[in-house]
Amino acid sequence: MEVLSLDLPSIKLLTPRQIEDERGYFAETFRADLFDEHCGDFSFVQDNESLSVRQGTIRGLHFQSEPHAQGKLVRCTAGALFDVAVDIRRDSPTYGQWVAETLTPHNGKQLWIPPGFAHGFCSLETDTVICYKVTGYYSAECDKGLRWNDPAIGIIWPDAADPETLSPKDRQQPLLADLPAYFSWSE
Repeated sequence: MEVLSLDLPSIKLLTPRQIEDERGYFAETFRADLFDEHCGDFSFVQDNESLSVRQGTIRGLHFQSEPHAQGKLVRCTAGALFDVAVDIRRDSPTYGQWVAETLTPHNGKQLWIPPGFAHGFCSLETDTVICYKVTGYYSAECDKGLRWNDPAIGIIWPDAADPETLSPKDRQQPLLADLPAYFSWSE
């Protein structure tokens, strides 16, 4: 498995090696020892899956605050998605900056998004399925968000992104400037 740091060093791109033959391929999609070595000592407690029927569906930007903060290991099992992480750790040198990767079943890429980052995505194809492991259980009272198109962040969403697909909750998320300091940065 190849593990790369992205422009936001806490965000990791994990790409499993695919062993192919005429039948298809085999890949180890997760190994705790390699994950711990490159991403830190986290335990996953829940797996989530989401289907976006329409191309251009936007979900996010989401995170959970303490005491139920979540790290996410995200992959795409059908279709294709544009996956985004935004640093929301107050006083971080990369506060408000974002990174994105295109995840597909074919490229096998996975994005590690630790606690302290908001996460969102846009489906690039119909019937896109995103699967992700999380390090904390879902908590309604800690479920928070950030405006998907905040100009202060400046995410360059794909042309397919359709704001009409936003949930009512995501239409009302706060701007970064109005977001309380849910996370702080420390070296």
